[in-house]
Amino acid sequence: LAAIHVGRRVPVYRKLGEFRSKRLREIMHAALARIEADAIRETLPDDLRARQHLIGHGEAIRRIHFPADDAPLAEYERGRSPAHLRLIFEEFFWVALALSIRRGERIKERKGACIEITARVRERIASILPFSLTSAQERVIARIFDDMTSDAPMNRLLQGDVGSGKTIVALQAMLAAMENGYQAALMVPTEILAEQHARNIKRMLAKTPYRVELLTGSLRATEKRRLHKDVATGEIHACIGTHALIQKAVSFNKLGLVVIDEQHRFGVLQRAEIRTRGFNPDVLVMTATPIPRSLAMTAYGDLDVSVIDELPPGRTPIRTVVVGEDQRRGVYKGVEREVRGGRQVYVVYPLIEESEKMDLKDATRMYEQLRDRVFPTFAVGLLHGRMKSSEKEEVMRRFVAGEINILVATTVIEVGVDVPNASVMVIEHAERFGLSQLHQLRGRVGRGAEQSFCVLLASEKRTVVARERLGIMEETSDGFRIAEKDLELRGPGEVMGTRQSGVPTFRVGNLVRDVEILEEARREADYYLTARRMTRETSRLVERVRADARFGLASVG
Repeated sequence: LAAIHVGRRVPVYRKLGEFRSKRLREIMHAALARIEADAIRETLPDDLRARQHLIGHGEAIRRIHFPADDAPLAEYERGRSPAHLRLIFEEFFWVALALSIRRGERIKERKGACIEITARVRERIASILPFSLTSAQERVIARIFDDMTSDAPMNRLLQGDVGSGKTIVALQAMLAAMENGYQAALMVPTEILAEQHARNIKRMLAKTPYRVELLTGSLRATEKRRLHKDVATGEIHACIGTHALIQKAVSFNKLGLVVIDEQHRFGVLQRAEIRTRGFNPDVLVMTATPIPRSLAMTAYGDLDVSVIDELPPGRTPIRTVVVGEDQRRGVYKGVEREVRGGRQVYVVYPLIEESEKMDLKDATRMYEQLRDRVFPTFAVGLLHGRMKSSEKEEVMRRFVAGEINILVATTVIEVGVDVPNASVMVIEHAERFGLSQLHQLRGRVGRGAEQSFCVLLASEKRTVVARERLGIMEETSDGFRIAEKDLELRGPGEVMGTRQSGVPTFRVGNLVRDVEILEEARREADYYLTARRMTRETSRLVERVRADARFGLASVG
């Protein structure tokens, strides 16, 4: 036995319960010695292995545990040995095949809504647009209209960085559905955002015959009952709300389009639930949190993906600076200068040790200090998640109206609220936030023509990873680059919230390192389901995927 521990390439295992690396090595060696060379069944087709230059399944398992003495160590360390490449490809291939099957089944479905984009529909849309669209918006809406006029239900993911104009694209799709006699639903994660969308959409559709209503959990019971009745009879044409839209009491008359905003805040089951509210309606999923390519191919592999990769003209880039506690006085002077110039400011506090109570106390205490001592001549407001919906709405209404100069808030303001006059975002304890969350918060400013600033106040004791995060924020405002870095630093589970996002977990594959292999696996999966669709080989592959319980929720919806 000693020979397997010295004088050769030796695998190092993580401790498993009471078993240390040495004992695990002995167990693995004994197990592999008992298995005949050809007893580990081959799982991939021979022609695929030949095209991809992959070694056999059994050989890969033996070599990943016990490499040959002359095997280059660097290849093993980088996950690039023939054994790694085979096992990584296989992991990705089965997920890609499951997603392609799911997508193919969706395309075969027939929807109840029959949408036509006539000249009259286009005229109606043109009449409500307050400005010219960017070429990216025009490209995306053309794809959405193609989906809506097809026989299969739309299932499209729309990505666009903060402020890229996704909502105006969604509104055009909603209006097209209404013009064809169908209802549209817009589901968002927070009441503040639902209220803002309802207000804006009502204003933009004021000259049309369509009735737009807000449906949230905090409405009075009598008001809810009235709205439920009007939704069921079709008197309400567009319904905007939170998870209240998927409660059993809500029954649509003729639901043709569902728009889900800020996608991965909703669980997979919630997204599936709202689709059952109509007769296979079109579904448009929007996210302002850019999703790295590899995650889009796995978590959202059964959706068609569109990207708005262009900001509207007239936007001035936001200047981002990282400062320490010793520069706080200078930060306050800058805030005062902006407010005296007629602009508004956010000051955001994080959750501390994930304790809602501590978070409230901290934000509340700092609100009192800023209001009473630092900025006694300015109007300072407070917004946090524990406030009643009516209180939150009143604070946001006053901030939007310019009655509040400085808004002290928790991350409740992260999602969506649009205040073009806000020019400064101060984030306290910035080292505690994830990259994508910092990027989302920064996106609350920079929506007007004025120069905007994002000030990241951070502790001097920040970790190496925190320093890297803050450095990226200073370097770039490209949401997709930030998302890739966030994935690299935190891994897919944390970025997406794996438990509810449907992101598969990989044992050997790495979504950051192995994105090219993932793309190749996806191409091969598509090849078998298209060019080789009628072969016995493809039937066997499909049967294997269907029998594997892991792929029941390998995708959205």
